[in-house]
This record gives sequence, structure tokens and C-alpha cells, in this order.
Amino acid sequence: MKITIDTDVCTGHGICESIREDIFEVGDDGLVHLLTTEFTEDDREDLMDAVDQCPTQALRLED
Repeated sequence: MKITIDTDVCTGHGICESIREDIFEVGDDGLVHLLTTEFTEDDREDLMDAVDQCPTQALRLED
């Protein structure tokens, strides 16, 4: 499982960070960054939630 962030459309709202602050972080540059790239099946629901709630659709979840 992999999360990608389209930095061309990310505006750093931080909704993903509020869902999983251990995975996502809005940096000083105003963009979301991944704190880890290691995910388990237990993370899937939260990752899907972050993708669904991203207002700019900057997140993608791939299997």
C-alpha cells in the first residue's frame, strides 16, 4: 500500500494530519509530507478517510 501526494494541488489544509498525525504533517512550506511510508492493513481505513476528505484531492492510495 502506498500514499502519494500531488504537491501541485496540495494547499496544506491539514485534514489528513488531523486524521493521522503520525503519518501526515503540514510542513513549513505549507505542503503535506509523509512521516512514514510503512503502512499496515490496520492503517487502510484511516488512509482512505484522509484521501476522501482531502479538499484538493491531492492524496492517492495505491495497493
